Amino acid sequence: MSVTQSPANSHDSLLHIPLTYNIADSQASALRLVLALYPQWEHEEGPIEFVRFTDGITNTLLKAIKKRPGSNQEQIDEEAVLLRAYGKGTDLLIDRERETASHSLLARHGLAPALLARFQNGLLYKFIRGKPCSSEDLTRPSVWRGVARRLAQWHAVLPVVSVNDVATVEATDDEMPLPLPGTRAPRVNKATLSTIQGIAPGKPVPNIWTVMQQWVLALPAGTEAEKQRQATLQRELERIVKELAYLPGPGKNGLVFGHCDLLSGNVIREPCVNGTHSNAEAEPVSFIDYEYATPAPAAFDIANHFAEWGGFDCDYSVLPTSAQRRGFLKEYLESYHEHSGTSGPTEAEVDQIFQDVDLFRGIPGFYWGVWALIQATISQIDFDYASYAEIRLAEYWAWREEAEGTRAKQGKETPLRERRWAQEA
Repeated sequence: MSVTQSPANSHDSLLHIPLTYNIADSQASALRLVLALYPQWEHEEGPIEFVRFTDGITNTLLKAIKKRPGSNQEQIDEEAVLLRAYGKGTDLLIDRERETASHSLLARHGLAPALLARFQNGLLYKFIRGKPCSSEDLTRPSVWRGVARRLAQWHAVLPVVSVNDVATVEATDDEMPLPLPGTRAPRVNKATLSTIQGIAPGKPVPNIWTVMQQWVLALPAGTEAEKQRQATLQRELERIVKELAYLPGPGKNGLVFGHCDLLSGNVIREPCVNGTHSNAEAEPVSFIDYEYATPAPAAFDIANHFAEWGGFDCDYSVLPTSAQRRGFLKEYLESYHEHSGTSGPTEAEVDQIFQDVDLFRGIPGFYWGVWALIQATISQIDFDYASYAEIRLAEYWAWREEAEGTRAKQGKETPLRERRWAQEA
C-alpha cells in the first residue's frame, strides 16, 4: 500500500490513503488508517486507543489517541486524530468533494481543525479540545451567546463562492442514477442538471436551494403514493424558493457560507481556563462536521440551529422563545459587524433579521424531512428515519397553516412548536 497526494486543487494536495474503514471490523480497520498516517506510532512507546463518539446519526466518528508514558491529557489530545467514516449510502445526500473543499476553506480561515488525510470512505483531521454540547447545553445563555458569535464570524468572513470551482458537475445526454454522487465530476443527464441548477436562478451554485432540489429528485418514487408525495414536495420547494430565496439579508446576493447542520453535537464547548462562564458572557465554541455546509440565507442557518434546541427527540417545549431569539440575534449582529469591520447593529437590523428568521422557521422541517425520507431507504443505522421524516415535515405543514391562517379558520389547536415560538419569554 502507498499513500498519495491528491491532485492539485482548491483543497490542496491532501494526503490520500487507499484504505477503507469497515464498521464490522472497526478497531482493526481504524488502526490501519491511523498507522498509514502516523506509521511511527506503531513502534513508539504507549498504546493506541480509540474513543467512539455517538452524537451523530449518519457517520462514525472515532478519536485516535497515543497514550505515551508520562503524557497528560492535554498532551495526548494535542496529537489526537479524529477519524470520520461516512455512513453507507450518504453519498446520495452529500457531495463529499465539496465537503472536503469546505473543510479546507474553513481551516484556512482558522475555523476548522487541519485536515490530515482522506481515505476511501472518510476523512482524518486534527482533534479539537473541548466537549460536544448536549441539546440542553444549547439553551444555556453563555453557550447560545457563543454560538451566535461564532456563527456570525462564519457568515461575515467566509466567501460564498470559494467552494464552487472544486466539484465540477458534468452533464451528459445519458440517463444516470440520481442524485449526484460525491465524486470529483458527478454526471447526470442535462435535463436533471438543468432542474437542479435552475431552481433559484441568479444564485451561485451550489446553494441550499439546489441541495434541496437534488434531494427532492432523489426521493423514492417506486409506487404511486411515493410519486405523488415527490410531486407535492416539488411544488412546495418551488413555492418556498419563490417566497424566500430572493429576500435581502447578510452576505453577498442574500447568501452566506452556512453550516446548515448546527445540531448540539456539532457545537464544541472549548476548555474554560477560568472556571465557569456567567450567563452574560459568550462561551467560546467551535463547530465541527461540515458535510452540509453550503451558501444559504443567514436566516435559514439560524432558524435551523434554533430547531436543534429540541434535539433528535424534537422536544418543542425548549425551543427558544421570542426573547431568547432576540438576544441571540443581537449577539449575532454585534459579532457580524465586528468581523465585517462595520458599525452596528441598529435596532432596525435586529428587527429585520428577527422577522427573517421567523419567516424561515418552517423550512428546516422541510429540509430534514426530505433528507430523512431518503435516509429511511438507504441507512443501516438503528434510527427510525421514517418516523423522524413525518415529525419534521409536520413542522413545515404546521408553519404553513399558521402563516396562512388556515389552522385558526379550521378551529384546530395551535401545535406546541408554534405556541413555543410565539411565547414572549
